Amino acid sequence: MPCDDPARPPAGATGLVALADGTLLWGQGFGAEGEGVGELCFNTAMTGYQEVLTDPSYAGQIVTFTFPHIGNVGTNPDDEEAGTAYALGCVVAWEPTAPSSWRALQPFASWLAARGLVGVAGIDTRALTRRIRRQGAPNAVIAHRADGRFDIAALIARARAWPGLNGMDLALQVSTRQTYRWVEGPWVAGEGHAQVALPPDAPRIVVVDYGVKRAILRQLVGAGAQVTVVPATAGFDDVMTHAPDGLFLSNGPGDPAATAAYALPLIQRWLDTGRPLFGICLGHQLLALAVGARTLKMHQGHRGANHPVKRLADGAVEITSMNHGFAVDAATLPAGVRPTHVSLFDGSNCGLELVDRPAFSVQYHPEASPGPQDSHHLFRRFVDLARAR
Repeated sequence: MPCDDPARPPAGATGLVALADGTLLWGQGFGAEGEGVGELCFNTAMTGYQEVLTDPSYAGQIVTFTFPHIGNVGTNPDDEEAGTAYALGCVVAWEPTAPSSWRALQPFASWLAARGLVGVAGIDTRALTRRIRRQGAPNAVIAHRADGRFDIAALIARARAWPGLNGMDLALQVSTRQTYRWVEGPWVAGEGHAQVALPPDAPRIVVVDYGVKRAILRQLVGAGAQVTVVPATAGFDDVMTHAPDGLFLSNGPGDPAATAAYALPLIQRWLDTGRPLFGICLGHQLLALAVGARTLKMHQGHRGANHPVKRLADGAVEITSMNHGFAVDAATLPAGVRPTHVSLFDGSNCGLELVDRPAFSVQYHPEASPGPQDSHHLFRRFVDLARAR
């Protein structure tokens, strides 16, 4: 929303995005009143805004949606990836309209308000996206006040004071506190997310929850696994009490090098057992760190549902969903670790496997179905390895 004096809100402005460099972006607030501070990123997906905002990997982030029609299909519980929303809020081009989907149970703005999330509409998201591409993801505050009154100096100061994601461990904030079993499978037309009855000898998978999405758990069950979820801080002895046939390292937020402080001892001891391991996103980065590679902070990150990834074994291309601001430094992969996938956008590493052990991982989200099922085979591969061990 343009105005002659950026320090003064234009008439009717109730929403604001304040960047750490003092830039002010005015718009219309919706959802919850209040404010949130974090990293401002962008996501290019045309669908799945509920999935994005409830994905624990978005903890500490404000999401700019590049697609303008956010909110037009409303919201429903089936599209949520966790019991709460973890993103701080969202920035959109147009105000959400009334929902137009038969699946909608609640308008988007009401859904945001119920979860304490701030939305700001009327922003030039194309210009903001170009800015992030050029300059990197900035620290920012998103704010909504129905009366249009903002303490601008305080908001900018708060954005500047936020330390950024480098060195920040957020997995502990989003991880489960208690161990639990998961029995719900993938969505089936006419049935929804039904519980799956598995035989007693089905392979047992322990999922380490660094911020796991429900869709991942459903894919594991759908592939035939008995699934037990444990906290991010679970140790090797804790995991082994469940007599697992395989270990899964979940997605999650924050700097993998910070999470590695407590995650690597478990991963390294598990690798010594020779049992199967599969990691996604943060789990991919943690596996790389466990075998001696390094990770790095990306300029703008990868977030969207249209990312082409080349499978090096056969040259096939998978259309993938991604959400990450850190990546594995492929140049640091040691001997005995083979890269398996590469991004066709920027050549960054998107997968690896150990040569002498049944352990592999991918940077993207195979459960998110952008292909729509290009990468579901990874879950079957992992569960088959666990079954055959």
